[in-house]
Amino acid sequence: MKRTHLPLNGLRVLDAAARHLSFTRAADELAVTPAAVGQQIRALEDTLGTVLFRRTTKGLELTPEGEAGLAALRDGFLQFEESVRAMQAGQSSKALTIAAPRDLTAKWLMPRLSAIAAADPEVRFAIVADEEVDFAQANLDLAIRWGAGPGEQEGEALESDGMVVVQAPGGGADTAIAWTGCLTEDAGAAVRVADAGLAIDAAAAGLGRACVPELLARGDIAAGRVIAVGEPRASDKGYWLVAPTPQWRQKKVKALVDALAS
Repeated sequence: MKRTHLPLNGLRVLDAAARHLSFTRAADELAVTPAAVGQQIRALEDTLGTVLFRRTTKGLELTPEGEAGLAALRDGFLQFEESVRAMQAGQSSKALTIAAPRDLTAKWLMPRLSAIAAADPEVRFAIVADEEVDFAQANLDLAIRWGAGPGEQEGEALESDGMVVVQAPGGGADTAIAWTGCLTEDAGAAVRVADAGLAIDAAAAGLGRACVPELLARGDIAAGRVIAVGEPRASDKGYWLVAPTPQWRQKKVKALVDALAS
């Protein structure tokens, strides 16, 4: 059903003027001039095709037509306020839905979410395996994606040293481990796995060497499961925290971005 265009500014002025029965006091409430109030009322009267106020020797008074619509108008404004509160409730909540690659979730994200939750027991997380999930369909607050930038979204890069080659502390097989999406996938690799997280695990098991994102391997290197072979090398790609502008501006998302990027 097509909705009637509502002159909301004029209706707001009507409500204030009807309560005060004074264009001057209504103007004070609305932080405008009395002349602006008068202009809005005249424009509303032209739109509605009826007279809303008349001036008498006792001052300003509502016409029967103006009086007839006030109760419904004020109920409508109350409904607007309830609608705004309902829409803001999601922003003020501490429930966040995050999409991230499975290997990044296991190797990097979960320990950080655990620390955030320990600092604030009221926070709640829902994690979605990211395969370019649609933000609207999945009701996402934030996504972490691999790429050269945030694309069409707002975004912030996660700090990293690029790519690093890792192997088991004892050395293991002197062969390459390939994974889907690897920047330098070896056609002759002895082991092939689905993602960089599994490539790190294969290297830890002694199956060879894997070239993986340094951010992903950082925890396993620190724990001694694998060691870095040589120095990390720069990459034009990395992990990005991304979200559409409306989500990116939410306080709870900003706080999460700050916590994850620090």
